[in-house]
Amino acid sequence: MFEMKKIFTIIFLIAPFTMLGQGLHFSQFYNAPILLNPANTGLHTNGDVRVGINYRSQWLTVPVPYNTTSAFADFGINKSQEGNWLGMGVAFWKDKAGDGDLALTKVQANLAYHMILNENTTFSLGMAGAYSQRSVNMSKLTFERQWDEFSFNTAIDNGEDGLNQKTAFADLAVGANYSYYNQDNFSLKVSAAAMHINRPTESFFGADNKLGIRPLVQIEGIYKSNSSLIITPSVMFTQQKKSTELVMGSMFTINVNSYAAAPTNEFILGAYYRLQDAIIGVMGYRYKYYQLMVSYDHTVSDYQRANQSIGAFEFSLIMERPYEGDESIQSFACPRF
Repeated sequence: MFEMKKIFTIIFLIAPFTMLGQGLHFSQFYNAPILLNPANTGLHTNGDVRVGINYRSQWLTVPVPYNTTSAFADFGINKSQEGNWLGMGVAFWKDKAGDGDLALTKVQANLAYHMILNENTTFSLGMAGAYSQRSVNMSKLTFERQWDEFSFNTAIDNGEDGLNQKTAFADLAVGANYSYYNQDNFSLKVSAAAMHINRPTESFFGADNKLGIRPLVQIEGIYKSNSSLIITPSVMFTQQKKSTELVMGSMFTINVNSYAAAPTNEFILGAYYRLQDAIIGVMGYRYKYYQLMVSYDHTVSDYQRANQSIGAFEFSLIMERPYEGDESIQSFACPRF
């Protein structure tokens, strides 16, 4: 049993620092809105309903890649230009890593309230409750006592019968958003959230291993330079105990329509930098209600010697549209422009 405890101590203590705040996260943080902040629930650019999926495969050149998958749906209730509205949503995430399929599965429900302060500003508050489960497949692991002088013999008892292969806990998060828009060509959003505010216990051994509260701040601007180009700079910072993550960069959305009344038809390019870790290239396409984006993390940290600089591949698919087939979405997607 002592051997197994040493292995998991290394996994839980070393791995998060390797990625400067590894938790559930995506390089395309702007395309995982409910993961970022529960106050984003029901806060949409061009509609009332939003559905999305995200997938990330990390460290492809190591023996077992680190994979993360998410799916979410959220919608606004009584959303209009004149009054406040409510946002509701659900999300699912799953992380899996290592030979033993060390996994985190999370199901979450979100609730948010959005207040129109005046014709140029809104303020949002949100909260989320989640059920999380950690698991490991012990049948895929081998131990020193199973070595028979020639190979690891899985028929030999590994001596780890006392290890709980699953552990579950409730998780709570809160968040807030302040948004400004000038009704013409510029908007600004300042977002703050805190995850694990109830400090849940996460342990396979019944130990008092409490998750640290994880604050997160994001600032995003949207500037419509002209009828053909929108620039979207953003920065995101998060911290959990001694681990930190800082990502900054910008997207450039190019309108490829030849006439104003055409449906949304946009090409997206972007570049971001995760401090002391990776350079991230982004490319995507948006047509009508659908947006597909792919990104690649090029590792620049010391870990590049292990992963040959190949950090992660990631893609996201998001559908956002009004209720009941309302076709009033503007041809060039941007908040209230």
